Amino acid sequence: MTKTAGSVVKLVTNPNFRPSASAQIYRLVQNKLRHFDQSKIASIKAAIGVSQDGDVPVTDDGTDVEYYANVSVGTPKQNFKLDFDTGSSDLWFCSTLGDSTESGKDKYDPTKSSTYQKDGRPWKISYGDGSTSSGILGIDTLYLGDLAITNQTIELAKTISSSFSSGPVDGLLGLAFDNITTVQGVKTPMDNLVSENLISQPIFGVFLGKQKNGGGGEYIFGGYDQSKVGGTLTTVPVDKSQGFWGITVDDLTAGSTSTGSFSGILDTGTTLFLLPQQQADQIAQQFNATSNGDGTYTLPSDTSNLSDLTFTINGATFTVPASDLVFEVYQGQNIAAFGSAGMDFAILGDVFLKNNYCVFNTADPSVQIAPLAGDQ
Repeated sequence: MTKTAGSVVKLVTNPNFRPSASAQIYRLVQNKLRHFDQSKIASIKAAIGVSQDGDVPVTDDGTDVEYYANVSVGTPKQNFKLDFDTGSSDLWFCSTLGDSTESGKDKYDPTKSSTYQKDGRPWKISYGDGSTSSGILGIDTLYLGDLAITNQTIELAKTISSSFSSGPVDGLLGLAFDNITTVQGVKTPMDNLVSENLISQPIFGVFLGKQKNGGGGEYIFGGYDQSKVGGTLTTVPVDKSQGFWGITVDDLTAGSTSTGSFSGILDTGTTLFLLPQQQADQIAQQFNATSNGDGTYTLPSDTSNLSDLTFTINGATFTVPASDLVFEVYQGQNIAAFGSAGMDFAILGDVFLKNNYCVFNTADPSVQIAPLAGDQ
């Protein structure tokens, strides 16, 4: 295994986590819509079946494809399971400052860390369904693999939304850009890795494994794993104006269907591959899939006629194989791994990312993409 210089953070899969396609679209609305034009939220929520009072029925059943990493904070180290999310920028986790009756979460205790410093500023995240997470800011040492980021601003959660309460992780580590942090002026861990000269290059490589091949994965900060690269790394310009890793997909083809160009973001925090409505309907028609009315689609019972999805990005092609297009089998029906959240851009989530290796560069900004080597 050949890796460029950098620190490795291993990922693990949670064998007990079984998300549904509907729940994944609902989660996207919760975690991402706060960054968009508020006038659009009501129509987007209505388009995917989110009621205005936030009451959304979801089915938590399906394939276990969530990734998280073990991260340490403080002195001595306190350990947490964090979702590494290129679709958000906040670093937060549960703390002892919140509801002590909440079960199943590891909680950061500032009184047990000799390197903790009080900040005290409040933070509050409002989600698309109206629920919130909130707490106060603090400062401590964050450990990513062998790297120690001193004086990292951390968000200590006092309350968390129900979707996070029921999930397996203790919090999130955002890897998008700092112009969308909840508290303006807060630097992300990647910002501090660069400014403190802890890494030689302003990049991080992402490999998300497939469950059928053992799952897991890794993030490499300051480098990437060359052994995972199965071809030429194609450099793709990134539009970070909205705080995300925004790219342009020149075309998407499935069988005889071609959707043409659309914009999208690379988002490790979203499991599905979500398209603008027009493109989603085109792909669904090609596969004889039917809409479920909540942003998801049901594929035919006979999936032998499914074809690969081919993405053309900056002159290169990348594939999501037909074998990955069934996300879950629910009540005997094949629920597709693609869908729509009613937005005018795509979310290139884990369905895309687990089939390709990505190197994110915060300086250009840009991302390099290549097919995975072999059957990873």
